[in-house]
Amino acid sequence: MPVPFGPARAPFEWNLTRCKSSIIPAINSDEFLLNLAARTGACLAAELLRFSRSPDPGRWSDPLCTYSVMLDLRTILVVLFATASMQAVVWIFVWRAWRHLYELRFLAAGFIAIAAGVLWMVLRGDEPAAWAIIVHNTTIKLGLILLAEGLARFLGQPRHSWIGISLLIFQVAAWSAALTNDPNDVATRIHASTFVTLVIMSMMCLGLLRDRTQPMLLRWITISVLAEYMLASLAQSVIEVYLPSQFQSGPILADRNAWYLLQATLFLIALFACLLFMVSLRLSSDLRDKNQALLEEIEERGRLEGRLSASLGVERALREEQADFMRVVSHEFRTPLAVIRNAADMIGLVGDKSPGATRERLSGISEALDRLFSLIDRFMADDKDSRFQPERMQVGSLLGDVRLHFDMTGRGDRLLFTMEDQTLCFCVDPDMLATVVINLIDNALKYSPHDQPIRIETREEQGSVVIEVRDQGMGIPAAEIDRIGRRFFRASNAKGIMGTGLGLYSARKLLTYHNATLHLRPGEAGGTIASVRVPHPQVAWEQSMVQGEAA
Repeated sequence: MPVPFGPARAPFEWNLTRCKSSIIPAINSDEFLLNLAARTGACLAAELLRFSRSPDPGRWSDPLCTYSVMLDLRTILVVLFATASMQAVVWIFVWRAWRHLYELRFLAAGFIAIAAGVLWMVLRGDEPAAWAIIVHNTTIKLGLILLAEGLARFLGQPRHSWIGISLLIFQVAAWSAALTNDPNDVATRIHASTFVTLVIMSMMCLGLLRDRTQPMLLRWITISVLAEYMLASLAQSVIEVYLPSQFQSGPILADRNAWYLLQATLFLIALFACLLFMVSLRLSSDLRDKNQALLEEIEERGRLEGRLSASLGVERALREEQADFMRVVSHEFRTPLAVIRNAADMIGLVGDKSPGATRERLSGISEALDRLFSLIDRFMADDKDSRFQPERMQVGSLLGDVRLHFDMTGRGDRLLFTMEDQTLCFCVDPDMLATVVINLIDNALKYSPHDQPIRIETREEQGSVVIEVRDQGMGIPAAEIDRIGRRFFRASNAKGIMGTGLGLYSARKLLTYHNATLHLRPGEAGGTIASVRVPHPQVAWEQSMVQGEAA
């Protein structure tokens, strides 16, 4: 059993009944409190001096101090456990609230380890096993190492985890050797623990000295708190060194060590407050940075909004220019076409005197003019209603008109038509669909070598009529194939060839009346394959009628 400072006495008791009126003034006077405090301090100092000179000092000599003034070790341990536990809970909640500060996990783990070690010390008996003594005290040192690691990470300072691991190994080895050599030799274990504490606290002070993220005053206050704990640890070792040689100790701490644990409790409270201030300042700094970033983002978005508004204004102006251009083109097309149409009519009036070839040529001119007028009226002009006029017709008849168109322009010799069934019927607007096929063939002729044929194939596939136009020309870049068909867009490899970028756009728009689709894909041997898929005649007829009524 550990031996206290003298014979068994009731701890922390004051016997004021033996105090004479000549020593202490009236209890209702202000002089009473001043005299009580002065004599209490003098009493403690005198008795500590007497204790250092004699191992059995007996009772206190002063009348005011009839009983010894002692701190109960177990009570202090309970207070220390409660303090560390509450601080650990607080750090856990703080970390869960601000998870981006992952360093707080180390602080929470450190306080948890300290609370666990102190709890084991409270629950252990008067003569615990050697391994229990080592584990309990090593757990507390582990908590201090975790606090040092968390502080270094929080301040962004270099971490020396290997030092912490080495200190734990030293703690276990030193305490194991001390307990093996003399289980009652508490002094050696206290000296080893003091060494570990000094190294840990020195690492924390060095990190605070190097830091520039926290205010200088707060850093020096924290260093002072750490220095106080180091001085207290040294004082405890010095007291153990100067104990009388005949003083008998026990295998564990006794009431004489309670003062050290009391100051350890105060140290944890002070360190907890300093760390909370540091975290609060960090969060305030982060909040200011985020507010500044938010303000910059708002300003940038304001600038982008201004640019977007300017871009929208430019786009509206361009759309108006395009609309004006389309109106001008529509108007200017009508004028020369009307002149040509009148000239063809006049030639037709005297057609009896013209040879058959001339009459055939005039017929082709008239047909082409009709198609151009239809295209302008149905697609380019916005001031007229576009009317969809579907009718049932054979594929062979449609492609015959297309062939005649190119024969009359002298380009029909490059066209190769392949039809599985010329009598295959579908429901379409002849002028619209013929314009689509002519545009596709015209593109194939324009972007293909003059000695390469253009293949036009028709077939029935999955309830639809498919018309394919194959060429062996320059093809379309893979990155642009999805953009082909937009108004005024042309492929990058076709810039040197005359065109407006309206052909495929007009084709797609005319196909929408038929609920048909246009698909472009690269050919196996190069070039491009344009596939027009028109739905089954019955389905197309029903959809076309609905489309016509809606138009």
